[in-house]
Amino acid sequence: MHRTVDVTVDAMIEDLRKLVETESPSRDRDALAVSAKAVAAVIESRLGGQAVLIESEAGPHVHWSAGDDPDVLILGHHDTVFPLGTLERRPFMVEDGHATGPGVFDMLGGLVQAVHGLATLDDLSGVEILVTADEEVGSRSSRALIEERALACGAVLVLEGAADGGALKTGRKGCGTFQVSIAGRASHAGLEPAAGVNALIEAAHQVLDIAALGRPDIGTTVTPTVASAGTLDNVVPAEASVIVDVRVESAGEKDRIESAFAALAPHLEGAEIAVQGAVGRPPMPESASAELFAVAKQLLPELEGKAVGGGSDGNFTAALGVPTLDGLGAVGGGAHADHEYLVIEAMTERANLVAGLVNAIRVRRR
Repeated sequence: MHRTVDVTVDAMIEDLRKLVETESPSRDRDALAVSAKAVAAVIESRLGGQAVLIESEAGPHVHWSAGDDPDVLILGHHDTVFPLGTLERRPFMVEDGHATGPGVFDMLGGLVQAVHGLATLDDLSGVEILVTADEEVGSRSSRALIEERALACGAVLVLEGAADGGALKTGRKGCGTFQVSIAGRASHAGLEPAAGVNALIEAAHQVLDIAALGRPDIGTTVTPTVASAGTLDNVVPAEASVIVDVRVESAGEKDRIESAFAALAPHLEGAEIAVQGAVGRPPMPESASAELFAVAKQLLPELEGKAVGGGSDGNFTAALGVPTLDGLGAVGGGAHADHEYLVIEAMTERANLVAGLVNAIRVRRR
C-alpha cells in the first residue's frame, strides 16, 4: 500500500546514488537489464505496486501504473551515453552543493525527483511512469510504446534535465542524422591518378552542398560532423562517407531537408552516392507545451520556458498532439560531458513541481 511521505534530500540522494552506480550505457543490453531492475526497485520502494520490465531489442523498458483510467505519463530513460568503466574514473560524489557522476543530470536525477515527488501524493490513480532503455540512441525500440502510452494518458511530463537557469523546455527542434556514402574507384595516386574516381574529392563537393541546405534564420541547422575516406596515402580513395546532424523547427523544413538529401547528385563522373537517414524526431512546437507550462507557472511563478535545439522523447508525444512539458528533471548542466552535475538545492522544489502538475492535470481531466 502506498503511503505519502515528505520529500527529503537525503532519501533522493540515496536513490540517485543507487542508479548512478548501476552503469547503463546505451546498446549494452546486459548493463541495461541490471539498470532496469534498479529503476524498478526504486519506483516500487517509494510508490508501491509493481513495475513491469518490457523487453526490447535495445534492453528493458520500465513501466509502472497506479491503475484506474490513465491521466498523465511521467516519461524518462535510464540509458546513458557513458561507457562501462566511467564510474571508476568519475564516481558518484556529493560536494559543494552538487551531485556529480555519469548520468546525474541526463537524466537519472530527474527520475529520482519525479518518484519522490509522486510519493508525497495521497492518491496516485491515473499516473503512469515509463522509463525507456534507448532514448540516447534514437528510441527505435521504444517509440511505439511511448506513443501508445502518451495517447492513452493524454498528458506527458518529460523528466529530461532543465534548460539553462532551471528553465523548462517548452519547445524542441526536430533532429536527425544522415549518412552520405560515396563510391568512387581506386587507382595508383602516382602512376595513374586519372584512372580513378576520387571519392574524397566527391565528398568535399557533397559537404559544401549539404552545408548550404541550412537555414539558421528559420532554425534549420545542417552540420557535417564526421567524415572518412581513403585507405593508403598512395591510393585514390574508392570510398568516403559523411555524417550530418540536422535540426529543424517545423514539419515543412523536415520535408524539405529529407527531399534535398534524397536528391543529392554526384559531381564527378563515375561517382555514386547513397543516402541513409531521416529527421527521426519531429519538432516539438511551443504550442504543445503551452497548456501545461501555464499550469507550471501557476505553481512556480518565477519559472521560465525556453525552446532548445536538442531532441527528446517529448518530440514524439508532442507530434501526436498530446500536451507535453519537458525539462522537468534536474537543475544542473554538463549533459554528456565529464563535468555533468546536478544542483542539490533544487531537487525538492522540482520533486514538488512534478507532484503539483500531476494533481493539476488530474483535476482538469476529471
